[in-house]
Amino acid sequence: MQRLIAQRLLLMLPLMLGMTLIAFVVSHTLPADPVAANLGQHSMEDPTIVAAFRAQWGLDRPLPEQYLTYLKNLVQGNFGTSIRTHMPVSDDLARYLPASAELAIIATLVGTLVGIPFGVISAVRRNSWIDHVVRGVSLLGVSSPVFWLGLIALYVFYFRLGWLPGPGRLDVGIPEPSHVTGMYTIDSALTGNWPALNSSLRHLVLPGLVLASVYLGLVTRITRSSMLEVLSADYVRTARGKGLRQRSVIYRHALNNALIPTITVLGLAFGDILAGTVLTETIFSWPGIGRYAYQSAVTLDFPAIMGVSLVIAAIFIVVNLATDLAYVFLDPRLRRRTA
Repeated sequence: MQRLIAQRLLLMLPLMLGMTLIAFVVSHTLPADPVAANLGQHSMEDPTIVAAFRAQWGLDRPLPEQYLTYLKNLVQGNFGTSIRTHMPVSDDLARYLPASAELAIIATLVGTLVGIPFGVISAVRRNSWIDHVVRGVSLLGVSSPVFWLGLIALYVFYFRLGWLPGPGRLDVGIPEPSHVTGMYTIDSALTGNWPALNSSLRHLVLPGLVLASVYLGLVTRITRSSMLEVLSADYVRTARGKGLRQRSVIYRHALNNALIPTITVLGLAFGDILAGTVLTETIFSWPGIGRYAYQSAVTLDFPAIMGVSLVIAAIFIVVNLATDLAYVFLDPRLRRRTA
């Protein structure tokens, strides 16, 4: 186990280096001018202002020199300064990332805690009315666009019924909780700020469910398919032949093996949720890394684009490592191989 973790951690260095190169080349070869994206029309007509802008952000240097300078600063822990916000990129990421992480954790928990039982029930009750209902719900979740679900959810539950609050992370008039982690729910609970805790939880419901809907359907379908395959295996038939109860056969013998493909989907889904929250965060005015990445891409904010790319790449690497460790935990054969 320790050797597996050490190998994966060592692989992070070339992977992160490759990620910086790809992000740098792609962002700097786009057919667009960051000067035009950040300066007004009047300023663009003044060559002195344009030259000063390029010199300030190092855009007047050759691309290889710009990349090497970025790597030198990155080794020192300097992600650069955002062209759009004029703040250190590390500060911007520390501000926006917790909001997206809070949303991604809620969406992943909902997709896991609901999708896996749905998949198991659908497989055990194959071709029954429960199976048809679960399959219909999962198909609806997978095929429905996130932006459409978000708009419908806001219209029904906020505008028409008034059951849940609208966009934002807190109700108007409720101050932000004292900063501990940047996640309002955790910070509110740790500091005993119960009004902020109640408000932040209510604001999480709509975007969390909308973001979870796609992955809930995906987890349900993967779990169902895997369970159907496992339930027809020889060792499951042997367990049933021994007279074991149905519950024991399903949860002690079948589910562990059936969860291995689901764990893969969940690992990729969490990284995908965290990286792909742009539409959800825009619809619900959620100040997360998705909106930050979108605004940085629109203004060709190269330091911010590089910073977001590195953070998302690191998250995917860590999540994949956690997924591999989950494989070892679930499958005894892998534990013997890594021993």
